[in-house]
Amino acid sequence: MVVLTTTDAGATGAFGLLPDRGDAHLSFYLDNDLFAGKDENYTNGVRIAWISGSRDPEQFGAVQRGLRKLTGDAESLSQFQRISGFRDLVNIEYNYGTSITQLMFTPQDTDAPKSPPGESPYAGWVGLGFSLHAKDTHALNSAELSIGTVGPNSRAKEVQDFIHDLKGVERFKGWDSQIPNEPTLNLFFSQKRRLTLLESEWGRFAVDGFGEWGIGLGTFRTDLYLGALTRFGWNLPVDFSDPRLSPTAYSHQPFKTDRRESGRWSLYGLLGLRGSAVAHDITLDGTVFSNFDTGATRKPFVGDLFVGLGVRYRNLDFTYVQTYRSRRFKEQIRANSFGSIAVSYRL
Repeated sequence: MVVLTTTDAGATGAFGLLPDRGDAHLSFYLDNDLFAGKDENYTNGVRIAWISGSRDPEQFGAVQRGLRKLTGDAESLSQFQRISGFRDLVNIEYNYGTSITQLMFTPQDTDAPKSPPGESPYAGWVGLGFSLHAKDTHALNSAELSIGTVGPNSRAKEVQDFIHDLKGVERFKGWDSQIPNEPTLNLFFSQKRRLTLLESEWGRFAVDGFGEWGIGLGTFRTDLYLGALTRFGWNLPVDFSDPRLSPTAYSHQPFKTDRRESGRWSLYGLLGLRGSAVAHDITLDGTVFSNFDTGATRKPFVGDLFVGLGVRYRNLDFTYVQTYRSRRFKEQIRANSFGSIAVSYRL
C-alpha cells in the first residue's frame, strides 16, 4: 500500500510509504451476505483503509492538491465553496488517506455456467483509492480518486475459491462468464453535516448523528445519494468508523471538537438509511468500452436501511451493521441483505 503524498516525516517526492503514525487510523471493513444466511448478489466486500491525523496543506502531494479543489475550503472551486457547509473557509482541518477495496457479485445458483435469469451477473472489482478530507465543527467533505479494474484481474474468483475451499463449501462454477477485464477510473465526493437537533447528553449517555450526501462520477459507478445516521449509547467515541464499506469509508474524527471520551469503554447503537439514484453501475451495466450483455437491467433507484452495534476499548473500535437493500436490477427476484464488520485502530 502506498500513499501519494509528501510528509514532514522524511518521505520525499510524490510517493512514500505510510507516513508518521501520529493520530492516524487503520481500518478493516468486511461486507458479507453470510451474515444473512445467503450467498448471492452482493456477496462480499473487503476494504483496508488508512487515514492520517490532522495535516497541513504544505504536506499534500500532487493528488491531494488536486482533490483539494473539491473540498470547499478557501482554495477550492467556487462552486464547492458555496455548498461546503463550513462556517469559516480558512479554519479547516485536513486528513488524507489511501485504501484498497475488492467487491464481489455472484448469483445464487452455484452450478449454472452463467447467471440464470433473475440472479446477479458474475462480477469482481478491485480499486486503489487516494483521498483528502476537510472538516470544521459542522461539516466534513471528502474527495477520493479511485483507480481499479473489473473482471478476472480483480482476482475475485480466486479469493472466493480460496475462502470456499477453507470452509469446505462448493465453488461457484460460472466465473468464466463474469464481466470481462476493463480498467476503471472514478471520482467520489461526499459530505457529512452534523444533525445538531439530535445531539443531547444525559450523563454518559448521548445521542448524535449526521446527514450526508455524495456523488460518484466515472466508469465504475455514477450515482447520487442522500442519507443519515444516528448513534445512541454510553460514552460515544469522538472517533468512529463509517459503519459500512463505501468508496469514502474511513475511521476518524468526523468533525472538529474539543469533546473527549470520559473512559476506556464505549457502547452504542447505530441506525441509518440511504437512497441512491444510479446512472451507471459497471457490475450491472457491463463494461463501458466493449459490448458485454450482463442480462440485468439496472434499477435507477436503490434504498438501504441499516442497524447495528458498536463498541470501543481504548484505541480499538468494532462495529457490526446489518443492511437491508432494495432490488438493484429489475429482474432480481429478492432484495439483498448483508452484514458489515468494521474494525479500526487509532495508531
